Amino acid sequence: MTLNSENALARIAIVTVSDRASRGEYEDLSGPAVEQWLWRSMARPCEFVRRIVPDGVESVRNVLLELCDTDGVDLVLTTGGTGPAPRDLTVEATQQVLTKELPGFGELMRRVSLEQVPTAILSRQTAGVRGRSLIINLPGKPASISICLAAVFPAVPYCLELIGAKKIAETLPDSGA
Repeated sequence: MTLNSENALARIAIVTVSDRASRGEYEDLSGPAVEQWLWRSMARPCEFVRRIVPDGVESVRNVLLELCDTDGVDLVLTTGGTGPAPRDLTVEATQQVLTKELPGFGELMRRVSLEQVPTAILSRQTAGVRGRSLIINLPGKPASISICLAAVFPAVPYCLELIGAKKIAETLPDSGA
């Protein structure tokens, strides 16, 4: 089966970045929120890979490298660690592994989020490409995740096509966002 085979399932990794969730002190709500949004929005089946890692550049960078370079996932969606707090280092880790940054994703997520909450200006999400993987940083709050995914996801299938990743279906008209 070739990489872009019409029958190959796309692999989507959901990475929750949280010290407390990684230690089991806090229930991960953001990772499941991402997966539920995708199940409601995608017309084509895919395989989900889930990870929970602590905040920090090294832990996030290492999981991104593993998912992109070793596991060969097509899309990585991180959630959490995008604010201004000292341990919010998801963006820094992501920038270290990207071969090409796509700043429009973060710009659009901030714009649509600002329509809902003024503190969205504090968010530092970004996105970019590593090999044949697209990495997108999402916020950590489930409501914000839905808003951001609804805004940027229409560009995801075409971006994956351009970088040679496996095909995912266009979003359905009623994405439940």
